[in-house]
Amino acid sequence: MIADFLIHNTSEVLTCGGAAPRAGARQADASPRASAVVAAHQGTIVFVGSHTDWTRDGTLTADASVVDARGGAVVPGFVDAHTHAVFAGDRRAELRRRLAGATYAQIAADGGGIVSTVRATREATEPEIAAATRRRLDEMLRCGTTTCEVKSGYGLTTESELKLLRVVRDLASSQPIELAATFLGAHEIPIEYRNRRRAYIDLVIGEMIPAVAAARLAEWCDVFCEADVFTPGESREILSAGCAAGLKARIHADELGLSGGSQVAAGVCARSADHLIFVDEPGADGLAAAGVVATLLPIAAFYLKLGRFAPARMLIERGVPVALATDVNPGGGFSPSMPFAMALACFSMGLTFEEALVAATINAACSLDRQDRVGSLEVGKQMDAVIVAGPAIDLVRVGTDTIQAVIKKGRACF
Repeated sequence: MIADFLIHNTSEVLTCGGAAPRAGARQADASPRASAVVAAHQGTIVFVGSHTDWTRDGTLTADASVVDARGGAVVPGFVDAHTHAVFAGDRRAELRRRLAGATYAQIAADGGGIVSTVRATREATEPEIAAATRRRLDEMLRCGTTTCEVKSGYGLTTESELKLLRVVRDLASSQPIELAATFLGAHEIPIEYRNRRRAYIDLVIGEMIPAVAAARLAEWCDVFCEADVFTPGESREILSAGCAAGLKARIHADELGLSGGSQVAAGVCARSADHLIFVDEPGADGLAAAGVVATLLPIAAFYLKLGRFAPARMLIERGVPVALATDVNPGGGFSPSMPFAMALACFSMGLTFEEALVAATINAACSLDRQDRVGSLEVGKQMDAVIVAGPAIDLVRVGTDTIQAVIKKGRACF
């Protein structure tokens, strides 16, 4: 076999290969290969195996890139399956208030929260939003993310939502991270519709979704199903309209309370139900039966000071495949680091390292319907990888330079 890219001198390669998504006991199977070599040609993996087998069967092109892992581990590039990375404005002043004891609800009641970002985003130009978003994506790349989902939702008018999704489309072709676009017009009821919420829901269904679908600006449709935001009935209606227009369903569910979002996710066969801090066992059983991935966001729970995290162990024990994401956003997703999400998953949600790694790679890829090309190091998939400066477990050492290289489609990006 011929390759134009090779990683060698590894301590281990945690391939996360095999059937996906991983659920139950299989969530802990990271499929390690000791001292393995990984080779690719034109961005696609052609070999994962021993140095002896590569020497016997493989050939490098004259211009091949050879990367010495220097005894470090190699894992798949991280897939960040839930972000709000496209927005304008700055809400770090709210973080100071939160640290002084203010709650999310109190800040929102004072004009902060989502509506604050909406104001700034509506006023910003596409180039301004693109420049700010590119900086966030650069941060994510340095933390090992090679594929991520990006939601709209900070415009809440048809034109502003289209503006955000155009930024995502343009950035998808001008920087290394592969982007999956999600329409989230149902992120909040904007202030101008607070006394006529039905009119806003009709706008989302009757104007926004058709416009997004016609322009082919999004792959997914999402809704924030929560008390005082969108009810289960409204959420089901919006997601069904999205599906009818060709947008696949995912949902913010059971984040601030038992909102009924997990039941909606199961009912519409959403690909992913996200947050799930308050999901109960019947809700988990419904998700498992419907094949829904649980995308958990421990960084958001941490920064929002919610006092609890999603019940990851319960979800795994009841057969729900668990994924992880950062929830990069202006109000509670202050870290772009998937390794930090993994550390919180291990130390605050009870996952093993291997379960967290699977959640950050192949299961996250499944939540975005990209498991056939990213999320694991297997022949035929994209050459997306993270080279760790030491054993793989060092990824949970927060605040140190544990990543020595990030590879996207067979090219070193960092």
